[in-house]
Amino acid sequence: MKTKLGLLYGGKSAEHKVSLQTALSVINALDLEKFEIHPIYINVEGEWIKGPQLNEPIESVKALEFSQGHLLSPLSLAPSFQQKEQEEAAPLDVIFPLLHGPNGEDGTVQGLLELLNLPYVGNGVLASAAGMDKVMMKNVFAQAGLAQVNYVAFIKSEWELMKEEAYAKVEAELGYPCFVKPANLGSSVGISKCTNRAELDEAFGEAFQFDRKVIIEEGVTAREIEIAVLGNDKPECSVAGEIVPKTDFYDYKAKYEDGDTALIIPADVIEEEYEQLKAMAIQAFKALDCSGLVRADFFLTKDGRALINEVNTMPGFTPFSMFPLLWKHTGLEYPQLIERLVNLAKERHAEKQNIKYTF
Repeated sequence: MKTKLGLLYGGKSAEHKVSLQTALSVINALDLEKFEIHPIYINVEGEWIKGPQLNEPIESVKALEFSQGHLLSPLSLAPSFQQKEQEEAAPLDVIFPLLHGPNGEDGTVQGLLELLNLPYVGNGVLASAAGMDKVMMKNVFAQAGLAQVNYVAFIKSEWELMKEEAYAKVEAELGYPCFVKPANLGSSVGISKCTNRAELDEAFGEAFQFDRKVIIEEGVTAREIEIAVLGNDKPECSVAGEIVPKTDFYDYKAKYEDGDTALIIPADVIEEEYEQLKAMAIQAFKALDCSGLVRADFFLTKDGRALINEVNTMPGFTPFSMFPLLWKHTGLEYPQLIERLVNLAKERHAEKQNIKYTF
């Protein structure tokens, strides 16, 4: 029996285009002998549109941006809502949320899928929400005893009332250089490096366009090392990879437009450093109660000190993104990685069905 796989992509998010690229890559990698592919597009207005079943690879994201199609109520995906005797309405076996950023990677869609009792790939509500909010994530890491750079955070209304005090706090606790980021966004959107107060003021304004909360992190001179984590209760780590941006830092343009970044896999780290990074990646995975997949990002200083920067609960997922490349160099090819994630989703869902809800 083929697995009926619903691919959920697009989304009401600044990372909409990134999600489309991810969906294109996954569709073209899936084994059509094993999977029925059912695309579900969320447009920038937040409407869910179900497209026709895909029976062959597609050439571009244009084919995935349905302007017309069956407008879908998410509730209709629930097995209890389906008319099982109608083949076209047969319930989906697994949902694969290929969504990046808010309204997809932040626990919102995961909560909906939980309520619908549908198996889905990736992290649950708590891990997704905490992993999306960089402030909450770093608070959890601090509680878990994971070493990280110093940081402060502000909400927009607080900043608007006390800009000078906010800037003074950044300068006193972090100094320059520092990085200003929207707390709830990925793909390096809205991030600025600051070396003086004028740049800091501009960076706050830029970041607050994308979120009501910003985080400011101490700048550190270090290598950027990443490790991919895969699994549920027994997570495994890939080889380590290194990001070497040719620009001042690894921003959105370097990631997705210029390709102006070198990815070194495996990273040139000694065994002792690699073991430390692996242990920290798994500790972070467990601290957030993650499942399925995570990319853990680190700073590695010249004296060999590892600092966790963040985890990404739905990392870039094209064949040329770091997460799949790390697994490819570990011995797991892209199509097999997708199958593994679908199986992990089924495993986690089956476990949840054994939980008692009455007493």
